[in-house]
Amino acid sequence: MSTPLGTTSPHGELFRRDPANPILTANDWPYQINTVFNPGATSHDGETVLLCRVEDRRGLSHLTVARSPDGVHGWRVDAKPLLADDPSDQTSMWGVEDCRITYVAEMSAYVISYTAYGPAGPCVALATTEDFQSVEKLGVVMPPEDKNASLLPRRVNGEFCLYHRPLSARDGRADVWMSRSKDLRQWSNPEPVMTSREGAWWDAARMGLGPAPIETEHGWLGVYHGVKEMAAGPLYRAGLVLFDLENPAKVIRRSPQWVLGPAADYETHGDVPNVVFPTGMIHDEESGDLRLYYGAGDSCIAMATASMSEVLDYLLQYG
Repeated sequence: MSTPLGTTSPHGELFRRDPANPILTANDWPYQINTVFNPGATSHDGETVLLCRVEDRRGLSHLTVARSPDGVHGWRVDAKPLLADDPSDQTSMWGVEDCRITYVAEMSAYVISYTAYGPAGPCVALATTEDFQSVEKLGVVMPPEDKNASLLPRRVNGEFCLYHRPLSARDGRADVWMSRSKDLRQWSNPEPVMTSREGAWWDAARMGLGPAPIETEHGWLGVYHGVKEMAAGPLYRAGLVLFDLENPAKVIRRSPQWVLGPAADYETHGDVPNVVFPTGMIHDEESGDLRLYYGAGDSCIAMATASMSEVLDYLLQYG
């Protein structure tokens, strides 16, 4: 039974799991795969579109489209990937992973930011599509090691803004940075945005921005994943952040607590247990709800909801 809107989940969290969870598993795929998880999400032609990370039986990942009339039920999964590994390309010969989707109105197109994986390590690549039937690859925009890229839906001060998470070769830190561009191809040097907290915090080990932030009157609303290293392994949870509208590299609010963490069986068990990894979010303006799509246990896709108003009320409490 679902929890009524306006109340927290049975686990005391802000986001409430849909009773249909997990909404997509390997059993829903029209071809043989290992697992499906970490989807980008958007709306197109009146439907919810997920671009799902699919791990095949080789262990390599590709991105395949799934469509639903209501974002929960009746999924139609494409018979072949939209983006896949390229044996002739050193940057993606080991697969493509963990995309985010941003609709950019000035282009009348969707920008897909994703992780390309090859011998040099993970790197950030971009592609565009108008219909999720074909794509134009823009290529690698951030060299290895870098991942978790998320693009704002409009220019700020004349420039596109891309959050991403480079790995520091000097000290191994993995924090959120931002780069700017006028054409989506040439990018500025990254500037620091948000760092992992020190000590015993739930997001102390590493972090990365999730879905493309949504513009609100209070700022750009984002969801991020944070990791804490436990004796049994890493624990992935989701938190909230609000960026300044005119300077998106500036954090103006950040939740001290996680708002969704592994609790359900499909989150605590899987190829990688104890993982909630948010990569897609849709604002249903008619209902006022946010639908957060996430990978669970690196094995399936789930969805949780919260109202936009209660999310902002919660986040605005904190400096």
